[in-house]
Order: sequence, then C-alpha cells, then structure tokens
Amino acid sequence: MDLFEEYAEKLVEENQIPGVGIGLNKDGKRFYEKGFGYRDVENKLEITADTIFGIASMTKSFTCVAIMKLQEAGKLSVHDKILNYLPEFQTADMEKTKEITIHHLMTHTAGIPPISTHVFARKRSIDSDPSAKDYLDLDLVNNIGSAIDTYEDMFNFIAELNYKPLDSAGSSFSYSNDSFGLLGVIISRVSGQSYESYVTEQILKPAKLTRSFFDLDKLDSFDDVTTLYAAKTTEEGVHVYPTEIWWDAPAMRAAGYLKSTMNDILRYLEIFRNGGMVGGVRILSKDSVNQMIYPHFEYEKGTYYGYGLRITPDYYGETLIEHGGGLKGVSSLMIVLPESGLTGVALSSLASVPSGRLLKGALNVHKGRQADASNFLLETEKIDEAELDKFVGSYTSGEGMNVKIDVNEGQLGHFTEGKYNPLRYVGSNSFVGIEKNKEDVIRFVTTETGSVDRIFYSSRQIRKDEK
Repeated sequence: MDLFEEYAEKLVEENQIPGVGIGLNKDGKRFYEKGFGYRDVENKLEITADTIFGIASMTKSFTCVAIMKLQEAGKLSVHDKILNYLPEFQTADMEKTKEITIHHLMTHTAGIPPISTHVFARKRSIDSDPSAKDYLDLDLVNNIGSAIDTYEDMFNFIAELNYKPLDSAGSSFSYSNDSFGLLGVIISRVSGQSYESYVTEQILKPAKLTRSFFDLDKLDSFDDVTTLYAAKTTEEGVHVYPTEIWWDAPAMRAAGYLKSTMNDILRYLEIFRNGGMVGGVRILSKDSVNQMIYPHFEYEKGTYYGYGLRITPDYYGETLIEHGGGLKGVSSLMIVLPESGLTGVALSSLASVPSGRLLKGALNVHKGRQADASNFLLETEKIDEAELDKFVGSYTSGEGMNVKIDVNEGQLGHFTEGKYNPLRYVGSNSFVGIEKNKEDVIRFVTTETGSVDRIFYSSRQIRKDEK
C-alpha cells in the first residue's frame, strides 16, 4: 500500500487534516490499518483503531437497522403511514403528508425540503461553541429562536414553519435530516424506550460495539478519544485549530450523533457483508439486510439510496454500499463490497475534508487501480450560451446552504466561499463542478413550463429564492 500512503500523505497535507484513521477488512479480517496525523496534534497522540471519533450521518444506517428490528418483531411495517405514529406532524399540505410512509423517511423520498429543524436541535451546542461561526453561516441560518430540546419542541417547530412539501411522497429524493429525526421518534414510541437505549440494547451491545455511544457524558469515561478541530479562513490562509465542544442534538440523535471507532464500525459492517451476522450473533435477518441494501431510489445516475445507505450497483463491476457523515469536527465514510468480502472505514476529526477520497484511494490501490481513480465519468455536452440564463439565481435552504449560480465569460458557474467554480454541462439540465475536493452533480429542476424553480445540490432539493 505504499502508493496509497504517498497519495494519502499528500491529501492530508493539502487539506490540513489533523488526523484521519483508515481501516480495511477482507472477510472480517484486518489487512490494512493506518492513522495519518494525530488524534491530538499538540501532544502528538497517535490514532489507533480504538480512537473514538464522531461518525455523523453514518448513524442513519443504525437508525434503519433499528426500524428493521422493530419490523421483524411485528411492531411496525416500513410501509405504515407515519401519521399512525406521529399524529401531531403538520405541514402546509396534509393531503401529501398523510401519504408518507416509514419507507419514504428511510429513503429521503418523503418530500421534506431542507428546513432549519436540525440547526435549532443543536442550538445549545452552537450557542456555547466559539468555533460555530467557522462551521455555520449563522447570519444565513438565522440562529435566533428557541432551542429544540424535545420531540414536542420539534413537532411544534415544524408545525409553525408550515412548510410546503417538495413533491408527493415517493416521487423525488432530497436528503433529509428531519426524516431521520422523525424515525427516531417512531423508534422510541413503538419500542417504549428512548431511541438511544433501543439502539444500544438491540444493536450496540449484541454486536459488541463496546466503544460506541450517544451520550456526551461518556466521553470522559474513555481514553483514546480524538480532539475535535475546526478551520477558519484568515488573510494568511486556512487556520486549523482544536475545539473542545462536541455538538449534540437530543431531539435528532437518530440523524447523526453516534460516536464510534474504526474497530467498532468494521465490526458493525459485518451485518451487511455477512447476511445480518456479527461474531456469530444475528443482528438482522437476511431478508431485512436485503431490504436495507436494495437500490430503492436512483437520485444520481447510477447511484441509489437504500435504507440509510447509498448503493452503487456497478462500481467497477461490483456493488458498493456506503454512507458518509459530516458535522463540526467530523468527516467519515464507511463502505462494503459484498462480492469481494471487503469492508472499510475512514474517520477524521475535521469537517469537510476528503476522508471518502482517502478510503476509496486505499480501496483503489488494493484493487490494482490508481489511487485517484474514479468511476464517476460523465461526458461534457454542448449547451447554447443563451440557455444558461434560466439557471442563474440564488438558491437558499433552511439548513444554511446558499448556492449562487451565475454566468461568467459565457460559462455557468457557482459561487461558494467567495470563489467562482466553473460548471460543465453533462445533459438533462445537469452540470458537474468541483466542490469540497470532489466532483459533484448539480441538477436544475424545472416546472411544467420549463422554468427552473429549484436546484439539486449536495443531495438536496433547494428552492430558488423569489426575486
């Protein structure tokens, strides 16, 4: 893996990554493990396979495993309407909302736009954290308001927003932390215990994930815990610095607040490699696993969403199952290639760094490919310059994303962090641009009359600002 390590060290240096751990297993056995940088830079404490990191949205698959266990127990069906369990859930279009099922929440196809619930669910963390200003655009998000501490607070907040659904349930994809927050409520109500205790008792303990937990108070009871880092842009460049506050969102932990380790995640991934079995203990039935890894909805060409997992049916001729995560002090990715018996994980202590590229680079070298090889190949197509004007505008989400699209010297581009990023046209109102060290598809969604009313960006549908 010397070629990979040369590639990795360059990426780590270019992106000022304080520390990242990479682990790969074959048929459940470790064949590669490496920590780049440190878990504590100042004290030069090395990363191990037991170093505790945040995993952010990788938590979503744990939430879906919990739902599948409740289905196996006969306590719910993924095709149940959510209002059976969440009667107080209110939107501006209850005709569409009453059709939403648990399946729609699990696949991000419930029609819920990116709203600001998650910001206020972690408001107490944000308000106590001086580094929050370097992670969130608080002016854009408008962090003024009451914290969402409970499920009741969450329902009241959403009802007051009175948002309009994007589409009918099941008809389109938009990544939704709110959907997984609602799944956490369903798990709690159906199981008769807290979401956290159900996941702990039904998944973490039987799978022997002994260093995985939700409660921030437990951080002090473990050694080998990463320091979190934040980054800010100054006149001298990007400055990376340690930050003490771990963010929490008590009402939305099901969306992304598990802490774990390389060892624990690689053990957990045996569920999807090994038909539901971990260390001789059955966590899920094979049928439940197959439902989770089924490509339910294609949201980008060749890429689908299962239940809390992203699925690429043809990844260099194999199936790739994966999910990443990003949060303040977290950048993560986990992967499974069932046909090869391969599982992998990358965990880092700084947001918005290419942990996924590092993990896939290690996989590429193991498979005999160049470290920077990519299966993401979309050919550039021609587009009339006159057509570009219809895409121009600002698109703003309640989560704090702001995408400004404009034309510069005859080429469409988007502005992020004050930089102009050119976009290349790949057909069907879709463009490809470089965002956070990787190519991403930006798709424009049109009305029946052909006008653009929203953008599909960072896996989310974001409505165009009204002029």
